Amino acid sequence: MGYVPNTEKDKKEMLRLIGVDEIEKLLKDIPEEIRLKKELSLPSPLSEIELKKEMLILSEKNADLLHYTSFLGAGAYDHYIPSVVEHMASRSEFYTAYTPYQAEASQGMLQSIYEFQSMICELTGMEAANASMYDGASATAEAAMMALRITKKREVLVSSALHPNYRMVLKTYLQGIGITIKELPYKDGITDADAISSSISDNTAAVIIQQPNFFGCIEELSAINTITHKFGALFIVSVDPISMGILKLPGELGADIVVGEGQSLGNSLSFGGPYLGFFATKKEYIRQMPGRLAGATADTQGKRGYCLTLQTREQHIKRERATSNICTNQALCAFAATVYLSVIGKEGLKKVAELCLQKAHYAQKEITKIKGFSSPYSAPFFKEFVIKTPVSAERIFKGLLKENIIGGIDLGNYYPELKDHLLICVTEKRTREEIDRLVSKMTEMAKHGG
Repeated sequence: MGYVPNTEKDKKEMLRLIGVDEIEKLLKDIPEEIRLKKELSLPSPLSEIELKKEMLILSEKNADLLHYTSFLGAGAYDHYIPSVVEHMASRSEFYTAYTPYQAEASQGMLQSIYEFQSMICELTGMEAANASMYDGASATAEAAMMALRITKKREVLVSSALHPNYRMVLKTYLQGIGITIKELPYKDGITDADAISSSISDNTAAVIIQQPNFFGCIEELSAINTITHKFGALFIVSVDPISMGILKLPGELGADIVVGEGQSLGNSLSFGGPYLGFFATKKEYIRQMPGRLAGATADTQGKRGYCLTLQTREQHIKRERATSNICTNQALCAFAATVYLSVIGKEGLKKVAELCLQKAHYAQKEITKIKGFSSPYSAPFFKEFVIKTPVSAERIFKGLLKENIIGGIDLGNYYPELKDHLLICVTEKRTREEIDRLVSKMTEMAKHGG
């Protein structure tokens, strides 16, 4: 904390030291017409007890998940977080830790990163993982950049069933460097395989698919992998980590790079961030992977230790050899994911995934019983599904909010052809009573036209 002058004498001395005699002279470059000519309109000061009461009143205006039932998804999920996750992440040695450059002073943090990498490899079926990314969107874009470096090709194919925000970030990353992005259409809720066959070429660096995709549907990865590798392109898959508890791992299906959003692994919704992206690949591509890795080693006494390795950043190596300028690894979010996966274990993750699957299918079955409501896709789905409604999606959501239910997402905001289509997510937290209440309110709105 810097020095704060608290007397007129102190202020005059500070002004003298910097060569002016009044504060106004420091502001001479600010045009007169935009200066405030009156005192700030601020409320009178409050005592600590008054301030706490005021902040509590303000907080009650928020629609939080303690008072609302959420069926939102699309990359931000209301999964249960075991109490130990927050307890461990709140320990000062973890929540105050910065980039662990000094291995001798950062063994605990380095070990947690190493364990995170190991778990991501096991979760995705890949051979190497980095120490996390900003989020799922930037991880996907960095995967495309990596594929371009490896293949030396100039074209990327991306499914239009990939999260729309991810596609926007991808376009931002690749604009201005002469890369062609081709969007593949979807059919019956999944990427059109015929479109991949007709669009791919010898100039294609990568094909990017989401599993499950933005609509919650399960993609046919094996078939896409065959087409992709036939043309020497890399196969990039963005996954929901919870789904890996029951789906075949992308690494087993031929993926070259696997990325995703790790928020669902022990991180709260937090108004949309910060989250963490994970990134895994084959061992042969490890030197082209962005970010950094923590490695396990032994000290001079033969004791196990940890250190950062393969730090391909501009600060550490020649600029032209650097693969990324990422300068943070979202360490605390990744640590929370590590604790979550450690606590829940392989069988626990499978159970969470099964509950999501079962509850989502129950909800979809009950909603489609409502007159006028239907499911437009027959493709298998995991925990999210699309519903076509006979009334305005906006009116449905407003009606549900009055009942303290957050109903989902209006797909028409992302896909004009899906006007009055809802994307609804059901996690393991949703009870049968909550799902039945959602169905009941939707039924009422259908009868009265919203």
